[in-house]
Amino acid sequence: MNARSTRILLPALLLAIAAGTVVGEEKQKLYKWVDKQGQVHYGDSVPPEYAEQDRDVLNKQGVKVGREEGTITPEEAAAKAAEDKAARDEQKRKLRDRVLIQTYQSVKEIEVLRDTRLELVDAQLTIQEQSLANLRAQRAQIERMASRYAPHNPEPGAKPLPDEVAADLERAASDIATQESNLVRRREERESIRLTFEADIKRYQELRAIKPR
Repeated sequence: MNARSTRILLPALLLAIAAGTVVGEEKQKLYKWVDKQGQVHYGDSVPPEYAEQDRDVLNKQGVKVGREEGTITPEEAAAKAAEDKAARDEQKRKLRDRVLIQTYQSVKEIEVLRDTRLELVDAQLTIQEQSLANLRAQRAQIERMASRYAPHNPEPGAKPLPDEVAADLERAASDIATQESNLVRRREERESIRLTFEADIKRYQELRAIKPR
């Protein structure tokens, strides 16, 4: 039986299926859907013009055995994604509120934890900054050595830069770039911690109805 865009009588389809005119397990499905005008349709497949319609799946006896969703438009997909995100965000907010209330007895406790976390990051920053200073000093020393050779030394007859010194220069530049990148990430981490605790304190005050100091 071919797909039909017009309305199909359910008894006729059931009779055809029972008589074996529809071959194959997949084609023995019968669909029921309602168009935008509210008219009920039946068919052994859903015509393209009704592809967006949700439909019921019926068995040979015309009893509903399942439900299939129609295709959705890009606008519907975007709306659904936004709705799902809003639901997830709301769930996360409720969970965070519960954790705040159950974990802390006062704003002071949150501030103590914040200061402890920031002090730890500050200590790590100090170590990384010192390491970067050492790397730059080492590079300066290598550059002084390289200045005796061409092309860093413009004097005629200057010997070419030894391969090992060139490798040391390249390695020093790479190590410095890596450490600088690590410092940027660590500073971003510190700011993220500060902002997170700032938001937690504000929310805790709202939940406890505490006036900000």
